Amino acid sequence: MAGDSADTVDGPDDEELENEEAEADGGANGARSAAATSDADLFRESEIAADYVEGLLDILDYDGDIDELVSGGRPVVEVVGGRLQTLVGQRGATLEALQELTRLAVFRQTGVPSRLLLDIGGYRATRRKELTAVAKNAVEKVKQHGEPVRLEPMSAFERKCVHDVVNAIAGVVSESEGVEPNRRVVVRPVD
Repeated sequence: MAGDSADTVDGPDDEELENEEAEADGGANGARSAAATSDADLFRESEIAADYVEGLLDILDYDGDIDELVSGGRPVVEVVGGRLQTLVGQRGATLEALQELTRLAVFRQTGVPSRLLLDIGGYRATRRKELTAVAKNAVEKVKQHGEPVRLEPMSAFERKCVHDVVNAIAGVVSESEGVEPNRRVVVRPVD
């Protein structure tokens, strides 16, 4: 593509998020062991993760209720309670780091890379709503002007949210370009 020097550009398929998660999990090539595919196995991952997060909260002297569940074919741990914002950090940076540590704790016990999703204080749900508005605004600009719109750099979670919104709208496509930590979504008109 024109203007794409050493940056990588690719489409927003599910493999993008899988590969980024696999790299963070120690380079498992995106492959998932057959041993952890049932809901029971995924729920077990969320229980291990919840125990790890509970230990962290105890060490930090934070109070929070922890829910473990399976959603969308992946283990999820949600922490709710007061004064948890410092565990989210600026733009979710601390949350992302805690998620990676929690995934490593699950891997240590199971031997299987985890796609665990950690949410603290409802941050991800709130951010998903914000990103939906950002994506729809970008789509409107693309449809109005016919020119690509480059969004600010985002985490893998944020880019996936934007791709999901754009993919549901006719007449536009999205792709990710760049390298971490400056990887971003570009919304373009369909050729």
